[in-house]
Amino acid sequence: MVEQYWGNNISNTQAFDRNSIWYWASAGKSLTAFLVGVAQQEDLLNIQDKTSDYLGQYWTSLSLAKENLITVWHQLTMTTGLDYTVPNLDCTLPECLQYRRDAGAQWYYHNGPYTLLDQVISQASGQPFNQFSDDRVENKIGMRGTWIKSEFNNVYWSTARDAARFGLLVLNKGKWRNEAILQDPTYFEAMTQPSQNLNPSYGFLWWLNSANAIIYPGFDTPFNFSFTPNAPADLITAAGKNGQFIDILPSQQLVIIRMGEAPEGSLVPIPFHNEIWEKISAMLDGA
Repeated sequence: MVEQYWGNNISNTQAFDRNSIWYWASAGKSLTAFLVGVAQQEDLLNIQDKTSDYLGQYWTSLSLAKENLITVWHQLTMTTGLDYTVPNLDCTLPECLQYRRDAGAQWYYHNGPYTLLDQVISQASGQPFNQFSDDRVENKIGMRGTWIKSEFNNVYWSTARDAARFGLLVLNKGKWRNEAILQDPTYFEAMTQPSQNLNPSYGFLWWLNSANAIIYPGFDTPFNFSFTPNAPADLITAAGKNGQFIDILPSQQLVIIRMGEAPEGSLVPIPFHNEIWEKISAMLDGA
């Protein structure tokens, strides 16, 4: 293991180190996807179920016929069809969740419907989301993070080493030492493979490097290159704003964590991530 810390912690009061807590931002989406898989293996939910089975009718402002087209699977794949031109994409209130297209007909990086997955899990399990996350994953692998509400969002906070533990769990396909935390290989493969044809660089809330077409956050049309051109094709990434990355490279049995302040102003600093992998790939090629 190699690690290095510099700069100051979130409150800017002391040096950032292995004990410093930092936000995952949207990298927490990938942890949520893992938790959905655990809930499904316990028969608490099925990702093909209507979201309204867990959130009740009129969780959106859609007609019931259109709302009932939206499933948990659509929330996992960013294909709910909900309008992304609303003023606040983080808003989870029904008036913010408006119709644009039928579920499955568009891909857009829309935070609101994703965030409601924590309520889906809570309703399905009968437990607060933090407790479910602690019981099923964190306590079992030694993570000490927590989910904290921030306006509409639910943000995961932890140390960099906690993030690395989750990365190792995913690298080992849901196994931790002798225990299978996520025992469903079908779900795991679906989570870490292209989930739909609209954005082949997206699994279940994971970014994938295996395709040569991608729709980035904030865009509704694809670009003809991969998520991280300088990285190997088998890279999968949990990515969050301001440069929070959990990178997993199965071919090299490698997990890389980057947490910290924004290196640039974009929603998810993709060029910065590509620069990181330019250097890592050069090291791997020279090994």
